Amino acid sequence: MRRWQILSLAVLLAFSENASNLNAQLAHPSDALTIDATAPRHPLPHFWEQMFGSGRAILSLRESYRSDLRSVKQITDFRYIRFHAIFHDEVGVYSEDDQGRPIYNFSYVDQIYDGLLANGVRPFVEVSFMPYKLAAANLLQAFWYRPNVSPPKDWNRWDDLVAAFTHHLVDRYGIDEVAQWYFEVWNEPNIDFWAGQPKQDTYWELYDHTAVAIKKVSPRLRVGGPATAQAAWVDALIRHCADKHIPLDYVSTHVYANDTAQDVFGSQENIPRDRMVCRAVDKVHNQIKTSSMPNLPLIWSEFNASYKNEAEVTDAVYMGPWLADTIRQCDGLVDNLAYWSFSDVFEEQGVVKTPFYGGYGLIAADGIPKPAFNVFKLLHKLGEERIQLDSDFALLTRRKDGTLVLALWNYAAPGQTGSQRTLTLTLKGTKASQALISRVDGEHGDVHSAYEKMGAPRYPTQKQIQELRKSAELPAAEARPIKRGELSVILPAHGLAVIELK
Repeated sequence: MRRWQILSLAVLLAFSENASNLNAQLAHPSDALTIDATAPRHPLPHFWEQMFGSGRAILSLRESYRSDLRSVKQITDFRYIRFHAIFHDEVGVYSEDDQGRPIYNFSYVDQIYDGLLANGVRPFVEVSFMPYKLAAANLLQAFWYRPNVSPPKDWNRWDDLVAAFTHHLVDRYGIDEVAQWYFEVWNEPNIDFWAGQPKQDTYWELYDHTAVAIKKVSPRLRVGGPATAQAAWVDALIRHCADKHIPLDYVSTHVYANDTAQDVFGSQENIPRDRMVCRAVDKVHNQIKTSSMPNLPLIWSEFNASYKNEAEVTDAVYMGPWLADTIRQCDGLVDNLAYWSFSDVFEEQGVVKTPFYGGYGLIAADGIPKPAFNVFKLLHKLGEERIQLDSDFALLTRRKDGTLVLALWNYAAPGQTGSQRTLTLTLKGTKASQALISRVDGEHGDVHSAYEKMGAPRYPTQKQIQELRKSAELPAAEARPIKRGELSVILPAHGLAVIELK
């Protein structure tokens, strides 16, 4: 009996110890975070907000497009914009006369690029798609505006078109200006945006003709590719250009957070949505560094948390933690990370039918800012230096004026409620006495509650639109004293906070 009692006591003690360990884990001991302003630091160029994608070229002539562009420019000061289809027939660039001789018309091209430059943004020129009368066949991709993705019927005529287009840009804007642009050959030729067969070999032919034609206008112009989906073909393009002595000034590619590991890595892994983008960026970064051109810039000319229309992702506060953590992971691996896209003036799936449908943009129809707009607005506050911090839910930076800026987030997967976190911050190496806390979460900068309260109208009235724009605005930052070098911050699930330490 005595031995049984001793054994029972031992089991009870072991159970209690395990329970204590479990409780300690549930208490998130990592939520106690030390912020050391004297820790090592390195430059943090704002690579996530230098360039954005958008709906196709012709949409840039709309006032709604330009209004959204100005709004995003104001909160990010972005420098480049990329869109498809500058050679689409609706732009009117290429035709032929009755004898089959080429006719060029750059009237809409001028209006398109004039509009960007007038708003302080330069073109990232995606050279696409094939004009109908220059196409070898009428091979139309599935987008609503039906781009022709055929190779040309005559490569000499393609060369002449590219050269005439490029000459016109240099004549109109000057070589000093256009030399600051980028020219990218096509879009996602490894999937259904290119109909040449075999795909890679015929894309090399397209790339070679296009790059050489552009460089003949001026060697100062920058050209690159392969602009592939799913982080494909970059190493192969570098080898091709090195072997054939073809110009290549940078490489570009794309990935979305819900792409599959099979498509991106050829593996059967289950890579979570908050890890996919930077895993792919790291893959391509390493391909460049181990290539014969290890110093090529890497421009990620499309990325987002979803390539589908998922309202619980791109229209939701989920984007705050997701984007902040993507910045943390991708720092140092990429020169530009171009969010697709800045606005829901966008028609790949057809005319917008309701303001919130999971569009890619930061601003919904009728100029209504989404939570993602406010996320970019807050993350613009980050400094130009990153200070070392051992955390996977925080990013510490310093501005040029010495202000420390800290981003904190509470990630949960889309559709999951998650749990609230209380973060206790201990500050070292700073005399900061006040914290200014700005937030994006379900109570701050999220327009959806107001939209749902008014019955989620498919076509909001002018009065409702004004109410929605007002509800999307961020409140003023909360001022909090820092007492004895400590600060406590509560973050709801899917919450992002940016803290300026004054």
